[in-house]
Amino acid sequence: MPKPIYNDNEFIEIWNTHKSAKKMSDAIGMDVRQILRRRKKIEDKSGVALVSSHKTASVNRPENPVRKELGIENGVVLVFSDAHFWPGIHTTAYKGVLWAIKEFQPKAIIANGDVFDGASVSRFPRIGWDSTPSIIQELKACEIALGEIEETAKKARHNVNLVWTMGNHDARFENRLAANAPQYEFVRGFSLKDHFPAWHPCWSCWPTDEVVVKHRWKGGIHATHNNTSSGKTMVTGHLHSLKVTPYSDYNGTRFGVDTGTLAEVVNS
Repeated sequence: MPKPIYNDNEFIEIWNTHKSAKKMSDAIGMDVRQILRRRKKIEDKSGVALVSSHKTASVNRPENPVRKELGIENGVVLVFSDAHFWPGIHTTAYKGVLWAIKEFQPKAIIANGDVFDGASVSRFPRIGWDSTPSIIQELKACEIALGEIEETAKKARHNVNLVWTMGNHDARFENRLAANAPQYEFVRGFSLKDHFPAWHPCWSCWPTDEVVVKHRWKGGIHATHNNTSSGKTMVTGHLHSLKVTPYSDYNGTRFGVDTGTLAEVVNS
């Protein structure tokens, strides 16, 4: 006789009853390893921790940085991307963000990836004798710029959601550490989010059920058009190419949006 198949809600209910893979296995006949894999999959997908009765099971579990849902039905959400903050550089676009916060009093501000640049830990080789800021200099530059955004947001509106959707440059910080010092996993300070506690880290943010904000999805010159194939309005960065592409079909009209860059524009 085949074993019963449990949907996610049923699995969560059974887990919360037993709070142990072994006890749950004895109760429903599912293999312990299968239970643990399913538990992790549900936690990663939902962002909800399935707590174990075993005290050491949840020690140092990292925050799930997958998806942040805001549930905003009416109001302004301000999105900027690709700031690549370096010491001493505050661009006109950055100043425009501060102005927009004061003017529109957004309910949420989303830093859509590549706030941190990580030039000194890039996988690309050095170009000639060019110099790049150190990690600590970049972290300080990000701290100053984001701090000014936080302060401006507090003055404009109370309880503003601050969300940081991770970009490929942001990932450089932890990628270098994971590759060269994996023994320090979960030590405070070895994750980028540890340095910016006011900002909620995730890989995608859903201000509404119909709008997705993430650093990148499709690539290339037609990325904004191709992103609409998701069936949602998709707001991305990464390409530093400010544009909006509408797309209409029998399901309605949605938009592919590239939010450009806050970084200094260099003509080569």
